[in-house]
Amino acid sequence: MSSIVHAADSARWRPTAFVLASLVLHAIAMVAIVVNAQSWPWALGAIAANQVLLTAIGLWPRSRLLGPNFTRLPAAAQARNEVALTFDDGPDPAITPSVLEILDENNVRATFFCIAEKAARHPELTREIVRRGHAVENHSNAHEHTFAFLLLRGLRRDLAAAQSTLGALTGHTPRFFRPPMGFRNPLLDPVLHETGLRLVSWTRRGYDTKRGDPERVAGDLELGLAAGDILILHDGHAALTETGKPVVLQVLPRLIGAIRQKGLKPVTLHQAIEP
Repeated sequence: MSSIVHAADSARWRPTAFVLASLVLHAIAMVAIVVNAQSWPWALGAIAANQVLLTAIGLWPRSRLLGPNFTRLPAAAQARNEVALTFDDGPDPAITPSVLEILDENNVRATFFCIAEKAARHPELTREIVRRGHAVENHSNAHEHTFAFLLLRGLRRDLAAAQSTLGALTGHTPRFFRPPMGFRNPLLDPVLHETGLRLVSWTRRGYDTKRGDPERVAGDLELGLAAGDILILHDGHAALTETGKPVVLQVLPRLIGAIRQKGLKPVTLHQAIEP
């Protein structure tokens, strides 16, 4: 990989120690094959094993081995007793307006990681998120299940398209990125760097796209709840309760109550993370 210029500070991209070690391993294996053709079985075996390991790490959303990754808010935000409520996979006209109403009723600000193509289909709803004081961030252009397998060109195209769409709709260029399902590959970090985006995963989640039980979803989000937590819910692809109601709409008021009971303050990622 070549050095890539960060749009925000012109600093050179530098791979993590783990990624650098993987690059060195690949180089050594290739040199070994050139020097001694008979070494190809172990050399290719080492490369294959490393690729499997890289893939496994890419399926670990909270890992920092492939690059910087916010799994908690910075120390300054923790000292201010802040937490971040984040919502993925929207906007959804069947769910997002109700989420916004609950947030308004409780005077809470949140961060919405929006799928750009969905935002383009619902432009007024996307603008309404921002009008109500919330932040819209980048959750990819189309939320493809193959996102983690994209190469540099595909990643650049996807992130650039989402940045352009979301920026045009809201008037604010996204600063943070969360990949679909949290999955990624080693090529994402340099692309984020050149795009000026920072990767954000989460501290706690309740699997509210799979579970329709509000008690289980809320229980997982509230377990160990503390200052600095980044909490993930979904205003798109939300599971339904037994009564057919999006589970997020039952969990959110309870979760806000738990946050307030612990003396914590919900803020947007913009507010919590210094530029």
